[in-house]
Amino acid sequence: MVDGLETVRTEGTPQGSPLSPLLSNIMLDDPDKELERRGHTFCRYADDCNIYVRSEEAGKCVMTSITKFLEGKLRLKVNRKKSAVDRPWKLKTLGYSMTGESKPRLRVAPQTVKRLKDKLRDMFRRGRGRNIVKVIEELSLILRGWIQYFRLCEVKIVFEELDQWIRRKLRCTLWRQWKRPYTRARKLMNRGLDEARAWQSATNGRGAWWNAGASHMNAAYTKLDFDRMGLVSLLDTMLKIQNHSRTAVYGTVRTVV
Repeated sequence: MVDGLETVRTEGTPQGSPLSPLLSNIMLDDPDKELERRGHTFCRYADDCNIYVRSEEAGKCVMTSITKFLEGKLRLKVNRKKSAVDRPWKLKTLGYSMTGESKPRLRVAPQTVKRLKDKLRDMFRRGRGRNIVKVIEELSLILRGWIQYFRLCEVKIVFEELDQWIRRKLRCTLWRQWKRPYTRARKLMNRGLDEARAWQSATNGRGAWWNAGASHMNAAYTKLDFDRMGLVSLLDTMLKIQNHSRTAVYGTVRTVV
């Protein structure tokens, strides 16, 4: 579809089609064998491949030689904008990256976190005039799929930070919806704040984002309040997935014994 009109495809295969990985495995079988012949450690998923070497100089040599192999022998085009020689923890593969520790751990790549935030910002802008529960329902659909995809991550701090950022964006949306100081004071009092604190907070003259991170909005809308509204917590979901995995493994071992 181009500008809402159906057009005839002239190259490529439909995204998500089982034909795409099949063709990539057929075409890239030769490079796999070539890398194995050279003794390189590598990881390939469809047309996305990481090759691991011991030095930057070796990386540049491998990049040059494998590009020549792909473009010369197989007549495939290498995307040079997405290709690079760098440290493993500075690159990403399928949205994942790793830490720079002696024993690396899987983490969500920073570029992936930025892309998610950009996507959610658009949704928050559309949700300024909508019921907050409806916004949370739409938001949770995205978050539930996202955390399932990144369930293998071992670094959890990014999920906690994203949870905090999302709750602050929701508080910011509420603050903007309330608009007038009188409405803000009344809403804060309805959420349990005393009258003096509610009026002081409602008339502070600060912007929506500042107020969304201030103590009065955190007290009015706690994490538990958002949980009750149905907001998916990335960190809580990750911990549940990992605990379930440990329980399943333990149960299997116990059964075998």
